[in-house]
Parts: sequence; C-alpha cells; structure tokens
Amino acid sequence: MGLTYANVHLTNLFDKLSMEVNALVGTGATFMCVTEEVATQLGFDITEVTQQVVTLADGHQRKVPKIAPIEIRMLGRSYVTEAVVLGNECLLGVLPLEAMDLIVDPRAQQVIANPQHPNYPVAMAK
Repeated sequence: MGLTYANVHLTNLFDKLSMEVNALVGTGATFMCVTEEVATQLGFDITEVTQQVVTLADGHQRKVPKIAPIEIRMLGRSYVTEAVVLGNECLLGVLPLEAMDLIVDPRAQQVIANPQHPNYPVAMAK
C-alpha cells in the first residue's frame, strides 16, 4: 500500500474561479489544505483572510490562512467549506471526505463513493 491521490475540482464561490488539483488524501488530516499558489489562482488574497491554528504532523502548531467559501467537487459529489493554506501540495482531509460520503480504498489507492450509498451522499446526523 502507498499514498492515495485524487483529482479534486475546487471553486472559489465568490469569484467563480475554479481549477482541478491532484490532492493527497489524508484520513489523518482534518481540512482541505491548498498551497499558496492554488489559493492565489482561485482568486483569494491570503493576506486578507482569517487565520486558523493547525497542528502539524510533528506536533508543532502554526497559524495559517483560511480561505472560504470554497466548493470541493469530485465523483459527482460536492461540499462547500473552507480550506487552510499550507504546504507544498494539496491535501484532502477527512471533513470533506465524510461530508461527500466518500471512502478510501487503500488496496486500489483510490477514493470511491461509499458502496452503501452509491448514488448520493448520506451524512450522519446523530
């Protein structure tokens, strides 16, 4: 088994600028993370957005820009949320995965629609 990547379509819902990125899928990460370059290409000025404190894999905390509203779309499903600006590659965290009812197939190294709900996402409300 190795790393799983997925093509994700991102849209800045204010400016309607959008792009597709190949994101690392990280089930240990919380948010969608985008690079500074991606945030800029989507039309966000990261000097004028709110900040989010995040804990990095090494345990250190850092305050990073948070962009919103951003729509994440993949496999015919979408989720409107915020993303943090961090790192040198995009990272798809567990919140968007859960909201779109997607699961990671580690053997095939791909993200798939939840087989229990193949036609539309179902979210837990309890």
